[in-house]
Amino acid sequence: MAGLGRSSRGASGKRGAASSSSSSSSVSSSSAAASTCVYYATTAVLVTLCVAGAYFLTSASSASLAGSVVDGDGGSGGGGGGGTVTTTYRHTTRSSFAYEVSRPERKAPPAPPRDVERVHDAAARGRIADEDGAEEEHGDGDDDPRGKPDLDDHGADEEETKSAVAAMDDAQRREEDGSVSSGEANAEEEEAAATTGARRARVGEDEEEAAREESQELHLQMPLGEPRAAAAVEEKSLDGGVEEESNAGQRQREEEQIDHGVDGGASLRREAQEEGQIGEGYVMADHGEGEEMLLEQQQQQPEEERGSEAEAARTSESDAGGEVDPEDKPTVSERTEEMVDTLPGEEDRAEVSATGVDEQNAWATQADHSHQEKDRRDEAAGVDDNSVEAAAGGGGGGEEPEWRLCNVKTGPDYIPCLDNDKAIKKLRPENYRRYEHRERHCPDEGPTCLVPLPAGYRRPIEWPKSRDRVWYSNVPHTKLVEVKGHQNWVKVSGQYLTFPGGGTQFIHGALHYIDFLQQSARGIAWGKRTRVVLDVGCGVASFGGYLFDRDVVAMSFAPKDEHEAQVQMALERGIPAISAVMGSKRLPFPSKVFDLVHCARCRVPWHADGGALLLELNRVLRPGGFFVWSATPVYQKLTEDVQIWKAMTALTKSMCWELVAIKKDRLNGIGAAFYRKPTSNECYETRRRQQPPMCSDDDDADVAWYIRLNACMHRVPVAPSDRGAAWPAEWPRRLRAPPHWLNASRAGVYGKPAPEDFAVDYDHWRRVVDRSYLNGLGIDWSRVRNVMDMRATYGGFAAAMRDHKIWVMNVVNVDAADTLPIIFERGLIGMYHDWCESFSTYPRTYDLLHADRLFSKIKERCAVLPVVVEVDRIVRPGGSIVVRDDSGAVGEVERLLRSLHWDVRLTFSKNGEALLYAEKSDWRPELLADPL
Repeated sequence: MAGLGRSSRGASGKRGAASSSSSSSSVSSSSAAASTCVYYATTAVLVTLCVAGAYFLTSASSASLAGSVVDGDGGSGGGGGGGTVTTTYRHTTRSSFAYEVSRPERKAPPAPPRDVERVHDAAARGRIADEDGAEEEHGDGDDDPRGKPDLDDHGADEEETKSAVAAMDDAQRREEDGSVSSGEANAEEEEAAATTGARRARVGEDEEEAAREESQELHLQMPLGEPRAAAAVEEKSLDGGVEEESNAGQRQREEEQIDHGVDGGASLRREAQEEGQIGEGYVMADHGEGEEMLLEQQQQQPEEERGSEAEAARTSESDAGGEVDPEDKPTVSERTEEMVDTLPGEEDRAEVSATGVDEQNAWATQADHSHQEKDRRDEAAGVDDNSVEAAAGGGGGGEEPEWRLCNVKTGPDYIPCLDNDKAIKKLRPENYRRYEHRERHCPDEGPTCLVPLPAGYRRPIEWPKSRDRVWYSNVPHTKLVEVKGHQNWVKVSGQYLTFPGGGTQFIHGALHYIDFLQQSARGIAWGKRTRVVLDVGCGVASFGGYLFDRDVVAMSFAPKDEHEAQVQMALERGIPAISAVMGSKRLPFPSKVFDLVHCARCRVPWHADGGALLLELNRVLRPGGFFVWSATPVYQKLTEDVQIWKAMTALTKSMCWELVAIKKDRLNGIGAAFYRKPTSNECYETRRRQQPPMCSDDDDADVAWYIRLNACMHRVPVAPSDRGAAWPAEWPRRLRAPPHWLNASRAGVYGKPAPEDFAVDYDHWRRVVDRSYLNGLGIDWSRVRNVMDMRATYGGFAAAMRDHKIWVMNVVNVDAADTLPIIFERGLIGMYHDWCESFSTYPRTYDLLHADRLFSKIKERCAVLPVVVEVDRIVRPGGSIVVRDDSGAVGEVERLLRSLHWDVRLTFSKNGEALLYAEKSDWRPELLADPL
């Protein structure tokens, strides 16, 4: 209004001067004075109309927006109660983001947003300042970035100004000719005012319609769990991640956006239109193609438009409530977003056959073959089918569980399927001889009690320091120190358990021993030809821990036996390991997947029972792979050792294993024998005695879940297209390339030709990890070491994390497509598992769990509640889980995690798809459950 005052005062002074001189001037001077008067009067009227038009536009837009919000909440606003969902991001004190999903509040319509009024007020002030600056011709506007008009969105104002100037010029010419009276001048001014008002009315209608569309798109909604106060939020593409911004930078952008507020409205209109287009592409596209279509649409969007969209969102954030402390209150802005990192069609991960593909090529599952064995176990245990079905259907109620601590002998180290005393007591003596008491004996129903924390538990030490020492209070066991300390397994040093890196066969350190093995047998080539190793009877897994230095990953395992907590110590150190035993059943791995199998004084009677245990290693060892046996029978001459060596020699010859070398390590005073599995069937066919026998044709070597051992050998694949007929590419090329045996004529899990399916999956997870997981979830990756993909398909998630200091246990569910051979072929590790049962690991052993489409599948077979309890058991305090599933399953998981006092840091939902990220706290209940 300062410009208006100055214009009025200037006009008054000039009119006074003209009046004093009119009595003595000529007729021509009188005409010029009248023309000057009309010009300044018209200017004053136009400026006044600008102010009035801005006020009218602000009032009309606010009223229409309020009406559209009421209509949308009432369900008649065209999609207000539909599938549109808004995500709430809450910035927390841990430098990460918490997110909440909201659903529509129907009881009371919200008040019109104040940011609309502020935007238009700012626009009006900007136009007046621009006109004033043009009239007085000073350069202050160049110094103030907020005084510069946005030409794109002020086009209507330019047209109005040009029309007004033309009208004034026409009036001035007629006035100079003596043909314009004061009444006609007033008519010209009224006509110009009417034209301006009509244009502003049309602009107001456009703004009103855009605001109505925006209100329908951005309905605040109730959260998945319990009612919360709905808040608008800033949101970026989930694939693109979410980046934190400084308060100073944010305030600067808010100030700039207030003065460019009209452009913000246009950006929101463009954003709403583009969201609709993206939504259509998402619904229509199939797996892979849909996601690429979305990314292409985003890439085609001009950078200026994306920038203005972000600025508009920040303007809404600043105008909604002024200065807000991010530590106390959520920042606010609104956007709806497609989950572009979700694979369309991913929910249909069951076996698919493409057009022209034989049904016999459909993907098999472990459950297809192991149900007979489970039926036999159920009959032996007297389990009623009705009770099993009842257990599968339970656990989905809305009542919050009353959590209690597990009342078991093993206390903080409870593993439900390995500590089932009731089942173990029913075993007979011959079962003990075959180590069945160390195998899995899961309870009929999954436990719903919580495992307590050991006294003084602390957050684990980060890798790689954890390889050398861990907190004693986390694994407070000293028996191994007493019996293995002299072999440099583990020692106690103050508040730490320290690991000198030794073992029974390498007391002077694992690295020297690892190099000794490579020098002894040409063809091992750590980290190139040999990538995936099975370490039998691993102890505290120092061998596997130091193989990481040679770019090798080892699957280490040992039983839960008198060697107290050895696997727990391995996992606490950050080394892959599971609790398992060479007993009466197959290991949970497919056939022909390990490049090398290692046994260093593993105390396994390989020659017993017709060599059944060594034949199990033959099943999982890749043709041409090595078996390294570092044990006393190789280099000692005691009577027992000599007898064992003779038995092993006869057995390995009958198995057609080639004894490549026997070498001695003088530093450690030990020796090792190196055997190689054959790559053809010629030896099998020329044996004098067919012992061990060849397995029957109907004995599937890849079936492993609850399958009893059979003392036989499977034939070696020789056809070029067969898996195992050729060695994989060298690491790391094998990680990226589809296996040579993945036939294009066979449909992949998602329905495309298998090699293409593989490539699409790999590209998808690289995008998700790079654009979302690494930066957008608030995960402190420096504290993450042990990771599990609870429902892996091709291992794409683990492959995408390859360059980070973590390892991933890829779990292939027994009811899912059997893709575990592909995972091993890539140089990754994994195992079969049924999540209706407990996992074979100690409590508090994983930093991060990744559950993609797990819980919606689990609900078809068993209750979700015990699975969430199992998640709580194996995740460390401070560890976390990422859940990607349909909204219903994620909502149920979120409710249970909140009741367990997990910190739910993110929930995101759109079009029935949802993502959740939560972090486990230190909370434990005080009540004690009944004894198990």
